[in-house]
Amino acid sequence: MALLNLVAAYLFAAMLWLLFRTLKITILTESPGTSPYQLDCPDRFLYAVWHDSMVLPVFGGRHRFTTALTSLHRDGSFVANVLRSRQIRTVRGSTRRISMVAIRELVETLAGRHLVITPDGPRGPNRTMSSGIVFLASRTGREIVPTGVACSNCWRWKGTWSSLLVPKPFSSIVIMAGEPIAVPSGLKKSELTPFVAKIQEAMDQLDQSAKASIEGKKQHGDAARINADSNGVS
Repeated sequence: MALLNLVAAYLFAAMLWLLFRTLKITILTESPGTSPYQLDCPDRFLYAVWHDSMVLPVFGGRHRFTTALTSLHRDGSFVANVLRSRQIRTVRGSTRRISMVAIRELVETLAGRHLVITPDGPRGPNRTMSSGIVFLASRTGREIVPTGVACSNCWRWKGTWSSLLVPKPFSSIVIMAGEPIAVPSGLKKSELTPFVAKIQEAMDQLDQSAKASIEGKKQHGDAARINADSNGVS
């Protein structure tokens, strides 16, 4: 079963890699040094990515310093294998139930690496921020980078509680990284709510800005346009 899971994951990743070779990809950052694909990025961050849009940043560029937190849910091993095919390291766990010992282990694992978290996964509600990433930021000292994505033409693959966004061939996508959000250290669980709301608002605004960029209404932040036959997809 494990071998079958591995083969299926790598075949799925290979198909998506070929698909992304046909796309026009635009990466926008509101703050310099926050692109997860950047070689000379001076800092390491916690990236918040909605569960239904995770395909776009995973295949939208070459990852060099990325680790992803994947769930202990039964689908987590498939997702982990797909991510590893993209040179993204994985840590199995949940920010909903994480101990201080696990956080210390996570910090050691993440030395010199970014951590990507889907704050609405693995059970939803869809695109609703949970407090786990804020709690983790408070305990690790890492700033949170909210993200937004948009696609000019896409499929939505129905899942148990969310639809996975998959671009159609030759479409355009925009991936946005927002301003890093710092969280004070040592927050109590009762003190997390304002920061959860702040990140939720930032994610919602970035999705709107990405959509506006796709529609040609405005450019946002520090833009770098790349094509599918350049370093954007590898």
